[in-house]
Amino acid sequence: MPEKIDFSKVSFLIVDQNKLSTQLIRDILAMLEVTRIRSVTSVERARNVLRGEPMDIIITEYHMEPETGIDLIEWVRTGIDSPDRMVPIIMLTANSEEEYVMRARDRGVTEFLAKPFNVEGLYRRLVSVIARPRAFVNIDDYFGPDRRRRQVEYGGPDRRRAD
Repeated sequence: MPEKIDFSKVSFLIVDQNKLSTQLIRDILAMLEVTRIRSVTSVERARNVLRGEPMDIIITEYHMEPETGIDLIEWVRTGIDSPDRMVPIIMLTANSEEEYVMRARDRGVTEFLAKPFNVEGLYRRLVSVIARPRAFVNIDDYFGPDRRRRQVEYGGPDRRRAD
């Protein structure tokens, strides 16, 4: 773990209905010396917390009832009453199939972490959103972190250049 981040200055909101999962995340964050952690069991409660208290990072489960983590992401990124459209969001789920990853990505998730996860996996996602944040884009019907991950060398003609 080469990056050194002072997590004591970072506030977290955990959104998960599973008490064991929430406790595991809390324990990992405590190991990282995080001191400001809020946890809620519903998307509605998450909205209420976020409206009244700014958070630096949201960690949310995908599968919840009656609203899902996807609903939370959509509200954060596009809701007219969202207090911070650019807050990093880490999505947790036991479903790591491509359709789940793509759906979360296309709604504006910042990072995706499959369950079961370990300390290193969560730490890497945290470092990514803190030390290497991606640019945000606002195009057509999408607002969120740039979805392109790879920088691919292109050798063809530059069609964007104005002559």
